[in-house]
Amino acid sequence: MNYLVFLLEELSAAEMLKGILPKILPEGINVKYIVFEGKQDLEKQLERRLKGWQYPNSAFIVMRDKNSGDGLVIKARLAEKVNASGKREVTLIRIACAELESFYLGDLNAVELGLGISNLAKKQQERKYRSPDALSNPSQELQNLSQRKYQKVAGSRAIAPYLKTDGSNLSNSFNVLLMGIEKLISNI
Repeated sequence: MNYLVFLLEELSAAEMLKGILPKILPEGINVKYIVFEGKQDLEKQLERRLKGWQYPNSAFIVMRDKNSGDGLVIKARLAEKVNASGKREVTLIRIACAELESFYLGDLNAVELGLGISNLAKKQQERKYRSPDALSNPSQELQNLSQRKYQKVAGSRAIAPYLKTDGSNLSNSFNVLLMGIEKLISNI
């Protein structure tokens, strides 16, 4: 049995993944979500949780928001913990720039369909939505854009099934996540 295990800082990331993974995963891959209580909890428990995983043929993806931190520093800190766990060869670390909501802002058609907001997709051509990873506060931007309809967990659950997984999402960090998942599952 093959396992793809996601170690996530928040429940909304798991809900987003549940919406996109059926589109990209082949048969025979079992997905497990380990959701932590924020980024500090993720970093505190990461090494122990990886060391304690007992199922063979498993690969891991650690996913965390960058927020206002330095993505390279965050990734290096997480890599240190992964290396200490002994699971470096089967673990991928991905940092969402700046927040998970950047993924949604990169595909406003998915937001329109998921939240039932008319004429939202046409805003994709506005300058700030052409580079959603560059926005400093994507969650606030999505709140404003959706007139407060977006809520982290319910919004992720509603939007994710509509996210395009063909590389057309304007969030580069989303596309890099998908490419990483595809590469990792080819090795398990």
